[in-house]
Amino acid sequence: MIRFGTDGWRAVIADTFTFANLRMISQAVADSVNENHTGSQPPEVVVGYDTRFLSDRFAMETARVLAGNGIVAWLTRTDAPTPAISFNVKEKNANAGVVITASHNPPRYNGFKLKAAYGGSATSEECARVEDALTLMEREVRGPNIMDYEQALGQGLIRRFDPSWSYYQHLATLIDLDKISEGELNIVADAMWGAGRGAFTSILSRTRCHVTEIRGALNPGFGGIHPEPILKNLNELVAAVQRNQADVGLATDGDADRIGAVDARGNFIDPHHIMALSLRHLVERKGQTGEVVKTVSTTLMIDTICKKHGLTLHETPVGFNHIGDLMMHRDILIGGEESGGISIKGHIPEGDGILMGLMLLEIMATENAPLHEIVAGLQAEFGPAHYARLDEHLAHQKPKKQIVKFLQDNAPATLNGESVVRVDTMDGIKFYMADNSWLLIRPSGTEPVLRIYAEARAPEAVKALLDEGRAMGARAVAP
Repeated sequence: MIRFGTDGWRAVIADTFTFANLRMISQAVADSVNENHTGSQPPEVVVGYDTRFLSDRFAMETARVLAGNGIVAWLTRTDAPTPAISFNVKEKNANAGVVITASHNPPRYNGFKLKAAYGGSATSEECARVEDALTLMEREVRGPNIMDYEQALGQGLIRRFDPSWSYYQHLATLIDLDKISEGELNIVADAMWGAGRGAFTSILSRTRCHVTEIRGALNPGFGGIHPEPILKNLNELVAAVQRNQADVGLATDGDADRIGAVDARGNFIDPHHIMALSLRHLVERKGQTGEVVKTVSTTLMIDTICKKHGLTLHETPVGFNHIGDLMMHRDILIGGEESGGISIKGHIPEGDGILMGLMLLEIMATENAPLHEIVAGLQAEFGPAHYARLDEHLAHQKPKKQIVKFLQDNAPATLNGESVVRVDTMDGIKFYMADNSWLLIRPSGTEPVLRIYAEARAPEAVKALLDEGRAMGARAVAP
């Protein structure tokens, strides 16, 4: 049975992610869209895809099924960033959006992200309606309606389009490109073989910045790496920054909704720092106001900045859908998660690696200082805060609730010599220590992986917490 995780459905290509299953879920989406459409004109759905193996063909099949159900499918001409596709859902007043992508997951995976009319991840209710429609189809032994591609083109039910330029123009209303141009920055953009390829080069082409792109060719195998912008996957970016004597390196994940960075010295600048720098910049440099939302796995530096400026802070489970929900209903200035999905006021409720990469360039140009100095200033005022994450692959997978209950029932009184002062089970289990360090153990919502996160005032303390977390997790998942 196909089930939606934290952001749609993901599965291994040719195992569960097959054309047959894709057509069935596309039909379920079509049923849900038609059932909830009230206008006199045909409903419309935007369909895009990333650079993975067969993503273009999967997207075309999705469009053919939608067309077979009388729905206009706006199908992108080429791979494109997920936030660009999501923005076009809202821009075109479409009923929904579909992105064929597995985001940062390994190359063997593909996925089906469902987007709502507002340009963010579909709500749990919308996903449940699609799952219910799928269940009904299976009960009725009913297959999908499929239209011939050329016939659908001729009838205007499939319309090819470029989602990039309207998206780029929108980003220019949120980011001061003139200020970035003044910085005359030397930039390396690492697309990690993903759908962000060409984005920074295109957006900054009329500025005085110099952009060198790496890993921007079409490579469905992602060069043997996971297209996730974390330190272990960015050796080529570090080398390129140093080789080009660049000011900064910007990395986006497989579908460009996540961001990571490297400074001129080759130091990795993680999303915790990028979000904290952006929050400080928006408040102190741009004079903006609003509430802040972060996931449970995100740095306490955000809490400290919010406290200094009297900003309301919300904490959610992991998954940008939770952040997006708050962005829809409250005056959110910035929302983000440790994995690099971050968005700001005025944008769609969707993580956007392109937007946040540009924001980092604006910060550098405004401060007129090297990135490592800007980060050092942040740490001096709101830290020290050091962070790391471990991913332990599960040979024996247990239900998430069972793992969390075991860890809760066996909660330690101390971790790394510090008293545990609070235990939170919002998403996984999180232990807060007396010195403001913390440890989070959380089963992934998209992979058979146990994620272990820690933040502390020194790197040695982070390592010690991760070691204790690994041992605790091993006991919790043992058969």
